[in-house]
Amino acid sequence: MTDSKRDNNEGNGGFPGFDPKSVEPYIVRDPEAMAVNFARALENLGKAASAWLAPRERGEKIDTVADPFADMIKTLSKVGEYWLSDPRRTLEAQTHLLAGYFSLWTKTMQRLGGDSSAEAEVEPVKDKRFADEDWQKNPFFDFLKQTYLLTAGWAEKLVGNAEGLDEHTRHKAAFYTKQITAAFSPTNFVATNPQVYRETIASNGENLVRGMKMLAEDISFGHGELRLRQTDMTKFAVGRDMALTPGKVIAQSEVCQIIQYEPATDKVLKRPLLICPPWINKFYILDLNPQKSFIKWCVEQGHTVFVISWVNPDQRHAAKDWTSYAREGIDFALETVEKATGEQEVNAVGYCVGGTLLAATLALHAKEKNKRIRTVTFLTTQVDFTFAGDLKVFVDEEQISALEEQMNTIGYLEGSKMATAFNMLRASELIWPYFVNNYLKGQEPLPFDLLFWNADSTRMAAANHSFYLRNCYLNNALSQGKMVLDGKTLSLKDVRIPVYNLATREDHIAPAKSVFIGSQCFGGPVEFVVTGSGHIAGVVNPPDKHKYQFWSGGPTDGGYENWLAQANETPGSWWPHWQAWILTQDHRMTAARQPGGKALNALEEAPGSFVMERA
Repeated sequence: MTDSKRDNNEGNGGFPGFDPKSVEPYIVRDPEAMAVNFARALENLGKAASAWLAPRERGEKIDTVADPFADMIKTLSKVGEYWLSDPRRTLEAQTHLLAGYFSLWTKTMQRLGGDSSAEAEVEPVKDKRFADEDWQKNPFFDFLKQTYLLTAGWAEKLVGNAEGLDEHTRHKAAFYTKQITAAFSPTNFVATNPQVYRETIASNGENLVRGMKMLAEDISFGHGELRLRQTDMTKFAVGRDMALTPGKVIAQSEVCQIIQYEPATDKVLKRPLLICPPWINKFYILDLNPQKSFIKWCVEQGHTVFVISWVNPDQRHAAKDWTSYAREGIDFALETVEKATGEQEVNAVGYCVGGTLLAATLALHAKEKNKRIRTVTFLTTQVDFTFAGDLKVFVDEEQISALEEQMNTIGYLEGSKMATAFNMLRASELIWPYFVNNYLKGQEPLPFDLLFWNADSTRMAAANHSFYLRNCYLNNALSQGKMVLDGKTLSLKDVRIPVYNLATREDHIAPAKSVFIGSQCFGGPVEFVVTGSGHIAGVVNPPDKHKYQFWSGGPTDGGYENWLAQANETPGSWWPHWQAWILTQDHRMTAARQPGGKALNALEEAPGSFVMERA
């Protein structure tokens, strides 16, 4: 090496491709301030640990964290058994991974040695976790990223290529592997995330002080469990910022309140509209604010709208099962509609699990010659659970039995359990970005009404939730004609009224394929429609936003993919298409109706008190 090259390399840390300026943001400038803030951060971390331990020491909370971990270890051990049972397979798997590591190490050394041909290719960032430019430009962080992606891909292939696994075990193994790889991403640690590292150095660790303080607050707010904040919960209030459509609570049972909304037109459709929302989360997703409200829009189209607002159950509701929710919820609502309007025929809408209950109730009504519901609309509703998606990971006899044992001790499932399960379906979007921003960067999340609603979780009555998991996810009883409700065995083929069945194309909770298959279970005509986006945004899509699109008119026979390929695509919201469908069923009009009519007095203003109860 010549003297001039040696001098240049010494200025570059000994590596021709090394730029000293690139490490300046990573050098600690004030070690004393950094040490003080690290001590403060550790103090706040201690407070977080105390907030977690205190309710357990007082016996207020039974720790069930070990249960899912035990199932995960048990499941992944079956994958390990396949690869370790044959030394050749073990060697092949190890060789494949080590060869990938060696290739990455070689390229990284070449980059540090100044070999331009080994530079990382600048390509569009598809994974938002690695959006920071140093994930590509900085050889160290690029190596971390590539090593992580290689290892994650290798682990997923181990699951995919393992033979002898039953379908449910393979599904669980793939799901758990994704959860582990998402958790161990280098973006989730201070020292291996370039953006967090730079912020920590720039603020001398102040971000960690704020972050650990937020962590302690979130565990305290969750009464010993981490209630991950996804939005600023102080910026919204139900009845003040959302659920604003004018109306009255006109009836109440042990499991629900019935809300009737004030008319916005002089004439209304003769058939009232009854909405049955899910009891997992709260009904005001359909009345989030005046600009997004499906309820308000329906009122403006001339519907007399009634909504079931489910109770947020506690130990008093432990024995309330699906029969209770059908009789004291849907049937109670139908009786209330008749008292308030004099009408016996209604149009009904069911959303998610509320739709599943509504479908079962319709089959029960068919047995009883009850013809009050004349049309039904299902929004992202599954009645066949063969392809029910990743939520099936949590459902097998062993897991349900353990969950039932936990629920029976207090009479319900805590709302945080369901919220965590739903967040795990999209952990890389709904868990870890907030973990990094909140607790590592120390940043307060921005106000977002949808995430406020998502965090406003509800409890599940023990008997209700057990019935749902066993009859739907575990045994798929409804679509097979085996579900028993109020002593009667149900058949969806008995449901012969017109059905509008809406799925969303990117749904993680009620996959479109699953909803499509459910369309074939009914005995009457079904209008199947698919919207763009997912479980919430695809449904709550006002026409004036001009967002997404919907597909309709595909062939009724064949599979979902064939239907979608031949369906007609229409830009914008599905709402007007649904309204046109409703009018083709019955377009008769009558004078506008006030809440309660002459028969029922208002109990309180909408949105009522049941929706205010926090889990």
